[in-house]
Amino acid sequence: MAQLGLREAAFWEEGEGGRVHCLLCPNDCRIAEGETGVCRVRQNIDGVLRSLNYDRVSAVNMDPIEKKPLFHFRPGSNILSLGTVGCNLSCAFCQNWSISQSTGGTRRMSSEEAVRMALDAPGNIGIAYTYNEPFIWYEFVAETAPRMKEAGLHNVLVTNGYVSERPLRELLPYIDAMNVDIKSMEADFYRELCRGQAEPPRRTVEMAHAAGCLVEVTNLIIPNWNDDERAIRALIDWVASVGTEVALHFSRYHPDHKLSEPPTPTDTLLRAREMGLEKLDYVYIGNVWGENGEDTRCPSCGKAVVERRGFSVSKVAVSGGKCDYCGGKVAIVGT
Repeated sequence: MAQLGLREAAFWEEGEGGRVHCLLCPNDCRIAEGETGVCRVRQNIDGVLRSLNYDRVSAVNMDPIEKKPLFHFRPGSNILSLGTVGCNLSCAFCQNWSISQSTGGTRRMSSEEAVRMALDAPGNIGIAYTYNEPFIWYEFVAETAPRMKEAGLHNVLVTNGYVSERPLRELLPYIDAMNVDIKSMEADFYRELCRGQAEPPRRTVEMAHAAGCLVEVTNLIIPNWNDDERAIRALIDWVASVGTEVALHFSRYHPDHKLSEPPTPTDTLLRAREMGLEKLDYVYIGNVWGENGEDTRCPSCGKAVVERRGFSVSKVAVSGGKCDYCGGKVAIVGT
């Protein structure tokens, strides 16, 4: 793979003894000649940090925006979804491990080709950088996102939020919406199951929200790890501190990759949503079909203003960010 991408990486400096110091994310990798960082897609080649996945895609699909999941950005729209390979976390429960923990199975796609594809797709609202971790695809995203904005289309990130402040600040002006996976509020959870730190993803949410980017949060509830009420309430309290209008998605876990805990009981998800609605305006449950956790309700009158079933939207009763029934504010962009 090293021969496929020779684009110099962003955010690095020379280190001692021929090593390079990657500054993209909190892993803070010091990489020896010929080696890669934790993400497996940034390599020290002759003393220069190179991006190995710059123009490589592993998946290209047209998806409903609700699949990201983003429920408060252009509901009912479709978006071109692109992914590459690698990740800067190593989650034992990763449900996209075949691409996040791998560096194979890609084909070339230039930034120009991605923009043309987005423009040519009927009804498409933009590009979602998704499937694996988009921040380690930084060079491609940073080149493509401004072109998308110039073309009048949108940029969406589906991310673990594991990025350093400077790269995030430089990219944020071009990002319209993001869903950030907050796996737990506990440092032990991130250290033991993800080989990372708990604080950086929360900082990403806080910075993006403060910059005016629409942010939604997803939490995968895993039995025996982050499913007790104390852990769930800690997450809810933090999201409320960012903004009570921030949408929170509680998602059902199923055994995958290296973790064999049983699937999340539906009752756990329903209880989490019930607790969330004590402090937040919008709380959803995911990976569970047919339960009362998909519709968006007006915080003022309680009526369903966006009705969903799975990834399909059957009704939108929001105009200009206001409820069609009572005129109350609804935190949805693009209606």
